[in-house]
Amino acid sequence: MSPTRHRNRRAALRRWAPRGAVLAALGLAATGCASNEFTRLGVPEPITEQGQRVLALWQGSWVAAFAVGILVWGLIIWSIIFHRKRSEQLPPQVRYNMPIEALYTVLPIVVIAVLFYFTARDQTYLLETDEKADTNVEVVGFQWSWEFKYLDQSKAEALEEAEAAAEAEGKEADEVDPEEAQPETLFSEVGTPDQMPTLVLREGDVVHFDLHSPDVIHSFWVPAFAFKMDVIPGHDNEFQVKVNEGTAGTYMGRCAELCGVDHTRMLFKVEVMEPEAYDAWYAEQEAAAEAEAAAAAEQEAADEQASEEAAEAAGSEQQDGGQQGRDEEEDAQGASSEEEQQDGSDSAGQAEGSQNEEAGH
Repeated sequence: MSPTRHRNRRAALRRWAPRGAVLAALGLAATGCASNEFTRLGVPEPITEQGQRVLALWQGSWVAAFAVGILVWGLIIWSIIFHRKRSEQLPPQVRYNMPIEALYTVLPIVVIAVLFYFTARDQTYLLETDEKADTNVEVVGFQWSWEFKYLDQSKAEALEEAEAAAEAEGKEADEVDPEEAQPETLFSEVGTPDQMPTLVLREGDVVHFDLHSPDVIHSFWVPAFAFKMDVIPGHDNEFQVKVNEGTAGTYMGRCAELCGVDHTRMLFKVEVMEPEAYDAWYAEQEAAAEAEAAAAAEQEAADEQASEEAAEAAGSEQQDGGQQGRDEEEDAQGASSEEEQQDGSDSAGQAEGSQNEEAGH
């Protein structure tokens, strides 16, 4: 190859190498907009708006990583090709190159700052709970299963209402005990290690989750949410999601924190229903809960009545026993008096007979 042709080819490679890296990064970013198994890069298909945000952050991180990798490998290959050994002569030696050193210092800082910005932005979005929720669920993680309590409002809303009521009465808001300001549980489902519970949600709903644990640390993880949060004893966490339309189906959930010997059995299902089916299911659960509450109230009333009747019967028996004892005591006292009187009469008769005998003598 002639020197002129070699120089032209080297110049062309110099012009097209950066362009190729940029085009590859842009191509990867463009394919990241599509939602398929390859472009999701291991993340399950999200069923919530928050999950879509997590997926976008994940794909953007990979785009940045590929861009940096292509740039670094491009520079390495360029150095290998155009700065390979051509003779025994030692290349010119320099102490430093200010533009290159500035690039090596500034570029990593820029990359880290950009990743930090997007991470902090998305984390703030994922932890927002200001939007009014359509469904409120308290998730109780215990050894070794889950309980899902459907509430009439979130714990934060119940506490705010209690504090407002206290202020209206002239009290301080700090005087309200959070343990007493609890929302009403409409119905619940409790699972066991052998029987997985099911968390039922509706398409299009904003769902608020309150997380609570009575024993050890667990982690509430639904892969289809692309999100998980720890369930910590003594510290209730909360988050909420908006379920996307067209996501009806059954999904799996599990504990993502090693919590003990039966950790692997802490499984549950998430069933997303269409609005009509969910409304019918919700009404059925409320009716069943009301019937169960009514039966429990009737049973409690019957138990109280039976206790009262038993107490009255015991009191009557005690009163009858006391009266009988008093009667027997009176009878015994009467019999004793009669015996004493009879003994007195016999003694008097004997004394009178003795006097008569003496008079006869």
